[in-house]
Amino acid sequence: MSGWELEKKDIRALAERLGVEPCAVAALIRVESAGSGFIEPGMPKILFEGHIFWKELKKVGLKPENFAADHPSVLFSKWDKKHYRGGRGEYERLVEAEAIHRDAAQSSASWGAFQIMGFNYAACGFSGVGAFVEAQKAGAAEQARVFGEFLRSQRLVRFLQARDWAGFAERYNGSAYAANKYDEKLRAAYERCVAEEGRK
Repeated sequence: MSGWELEKKDIRALAERLGVEPCAVAALIRVESAGSGFIEPGMPKILFEGHIFWKELKKVGLKPENFAADHPSVLFSKWDKKHYRGGRGEYERLVEAEAIHRDAAQSSASWGAFQIMGFNYAACGFSGVGAFVEAQKAGAAEQARVFGEFLRSQRLVRFLQARDWAGFAERYNGSAYAANKYDEKLRAAYERCVAEEGRK
């Protein structure tokens, strides 16, 4: 069982596995996680997405319309940030959704320091979302390992190797990345890390 905070050795290990600079990994961590991937030991940070839950219920053969009226904060057809509660409040929403369908609910939240959506479990090397969730609970180093598998499966490593922040951002965050200045944030975090390492 690893610790609950990512340590430099975890960052170096992930960077070595991916064949990228440690500062490229550190930049991703700074931008994606805003610190720890846990609310408390064993409880990963999550963000539950009700519009994704709508789609995930359809995938398992359920009609979301049949549940929406009774569960308006966890089930809606279009993204709406007003339902976010943050922190433990997101777990309250998850538990409510799990009562409708556990796997669909877990697939509809983003997990851990890197906020990987649960429906990406196969891309992270897992046979089911439950195993993915357990890995997210296991510790910071395991979250980093899973993130590395996701980056590999999505063929994103080459952009980190080339420090192509815009290329990475577009494929990782979608076409709206520029509006959010995601690539600029990554570049700034990378340059800050390089500067910090150079001062040591």
